[in-house]
Amino acid sequence: MTARFGLIIALAVAALLALVPWVASPVLVQFGITTLLLATLAQGWNIIGGYTGYASFGNSVFYGLGSYGTAIAMVQWNLPFGVGLAFGVVLSVAFAFLLGLPVLRLRGHYFAIATLALAQVMTAVVSNLEIAGRNVGLVLPLLSGDKLFYELSLGLLVLATLTVFWLSRSRFGFGLIAIRENEDAAASMGVNTTLYKVLAFALAGVFSALAGGIHAYWITFIDPVSAFDISLNVKMIIMAVFGGPGSILGPAIGAFVLSAISEVLSTEVSTIASLFFGAVVIVAVVFMPRGLADLVRRIRKTGWRYFSENVKSHRL
Repeated sequence: MTARFGLIIALAVAALLALVPWVASPVLVQFGITTLLLATLAQGWNIIGGYTGYASFGNSVFYGLGSYGTAIAMVQWNLPFGVGLAFGVVLSVAFAFLLGLPVLRLRGHYFAIATLALAQVMTAVVSNLEIAGRNVGLVLPLLSGDKLFYELSLGLLVLATLTVFWLSRSRFGFGLIAIRENEDAAASMGVNTTLYKVLAFALAGVFSALAGGIHAYWITFIDPVSAFDISLNVKMIIMAVFGGPGSILGPAIGAFVLSAISEVLSTEVSTIASLFFGAVVIVAVVFMPRGLADLVRRIRKTGWRYFSENVKSHRL
């Protein structure tokens, strides 16, 4: 199956998903909103982590800035929701350029540790800002409309997936893949690695900030700890890796599958749901470390040997 054919099928599935709020129960719609936003976050992480090869733990900062940008614009300045979303995106892009330039000079686990620290720093900074409500947070205006938030979340995921599809075929995307495979070789071939990495960081930030803004208005309350929650960053990484980092549909599929598993486990075996969920993730990483997208591509040729070959080739 070609990528273009797969994208057509995905758009058809998205058209069917758009009907869910009109026929499903409120509980299922709320589950859908959460899952769609997580899938968007996983797609955003895919740009910097999957295509560029930089395992960022700073995407939760973009999410938090998008949440606070929307909240501050609506609560403190009485501006419309759309303007708040745009303000959150501006904050995230400015953050990506100002801190991305020094941080993206680091590689490997040094980069991961640096971005992990950024989330902690932002939590402390926002906790002391009067305009952000300090530790108490902000309460946004109430809008009863799960259908609206569902369609917004779905539209954002479609936009993020189309962007990744364009990325996979563009000169810019090829440059990011070259950086992931061998950054020094990419630089010697004329790729402006610093510019490419910062642009990828900013592009990932745009989608994370939009997801944060939609979520903030949906739940009508944010505070520093929840807005910059590092566990959210861990979720988006797990979902992207489970689905297939560096692929077009893998992160979105990973988010849907893991969200469904998590929901079923929390319903059926609530007391040890986290333990089962962790076991599922560990088994998946051991037997298919390149995600569901790689499994679908190779399982026809190799059959069950696919899993044993993964264990041997990665010396697990």
